[in-house]
Amino acid sequence: MLPLLSLLISLVTLVVARSSTGTDVLVIVSAEEQKDYTLFFEDLEGRGYDLFFREPKAEKPVLLDADVPQFHHVLMLASDTKAFASDITPQNIVELLTKNVNVVVALSPKQNLFYTLAPEFGLVPPPPGTPLISYFPERTDPPTVLPVHVAPGPIVTPNTPPVWFSGIPFSVGNSPLLVPILNAPSESFASDSDSTTESIVESVEKGGEGLWAGSSLGLVTGFQVTDGGRALFLGGGAILSDAFANKALPDGSSSGNKQIAHDVSAWAFQESLVLRIDETSHHVVNATEPKEYYTTNDQVVYTTKISRWNAKENEWEPHTGVDDLQLEFTMLDPHVRTGIPEDLARPGTYSVTFRAPDRHGVFKFIVDYRRKGWTHLKSAITVPVVPPRHDGYPRFLSAAWPYYAGAVSTSVGFVLFAALYLAGETKEAGKKKKE
Repeated sequence: MLPLLSLLISLVTLVVARSSTGTDVLVIVSAEEQKDYTLFFEDLEGRGYDLFFREPKAEKPVLLDADVPQFHHVLMLASDTKAFASDITPQNIVELLTKNVNVVVALSPKQNLFYTLAPEFGLVPPPPGTPLISYFPERTDPPTVLPVHVAPGPIVTPNTPPVWFSGIPFSVGNSPLLVPILNAPSESFASDSDSTTESIVESVEKGGEGLWAGSSLGLVTGFQVTDGGRALFLGGGAILSDAFANKALPDGSSSGNKQIAHDVSAWAFQESLVLRIDETSHHVVNATEPKEYYTTNDQVVYTTKISRWNAKENEWEPHTGVDDLQLEFTMLDPHVRTGIPEDLARPGTYSVTFRAPDRHGVFKFIVDYRRKGWTHLKSAITVPVVPPRHDGYPRFLSAAWPYYAGAVSTSVGFVLFAALYLAGETKEAGKKKKE
């Protein structure tokens, strides 16, 4: 019985979610469009996710119940829908992200509430009805269906083949929280597919006014919320579709749509590039317990342990190889800024020793690690730094020896002077008596 029970437990372990946050995914998509993403949904279910489908205008299942999220992830593929249920609003989507719920949003050339949502994240879509167009390379497909080269990055699998794309681009802002994943080809532009060549040339002659073109435009872009939630914006849901996953490239090879759908969903659902701080500690040298306060010029040891989510093993493991982690010891401004090297004897442990500044006050140990695509690590510990006690100073200071010598010589001189003066007055008084 026990071997059978352990076998069942191991089988259950194999099918649990690979996400570090949970298994439940709410898919907002119309019944007609649902069949267009069969391969993508099968891939999600094969990775352990539980999918719940909802029509865009349906009232249930709800996103939030008493301000509590009901799902770990929300996938919005109803990009062509203009009217949504009352709880599907930009405000609720932002609130979900603040509650560590991951959101995937597919845009389209048609204007809907997502057009007002994207600018909140620093993404500006072009005017409605202006999809991305490219006439290169030469192909039989419409100019609005184009292959896009996949640039290498931490999120996508290396050497991913070009992917088919159909949808809109968007201008990517300068927010450090944005994570570019897929950019438009340099020869592409956003325009009405019925526009003439003369209208495009006219836009160029005006200095680019009204022209959305070039590789600076984004097609797939992520947004890493500081508290851990992730948002993913797709210029078009077709990049996840079965049609593009099975569609051959102009040279006859297979497209990378299935692979990129897997990679971007793994990132958005916090399967990949997920870090956390397990533990932080601080103490003086040759001690193990933290002090309630530190004294100026103390030698302080700061240690932190970092883990990375392993989606294959479904567990947290020590994260090694970070060579740019920094510690700031601040009081309004950083008084100490130093790197935290890895302790090679303890995987996932990073430690540094530094001297407390010669200034008393309330300080903070701050670790603020932000890298594109990775979970942000933030830790802040407040400690006071005080001057030494009255008995904490050295009894004699070497720099004060001239003052010590001056005081001693003055005292000795005074004693000698007093002795000589008093002795001389006594002798003079004796001589007068004899006379």
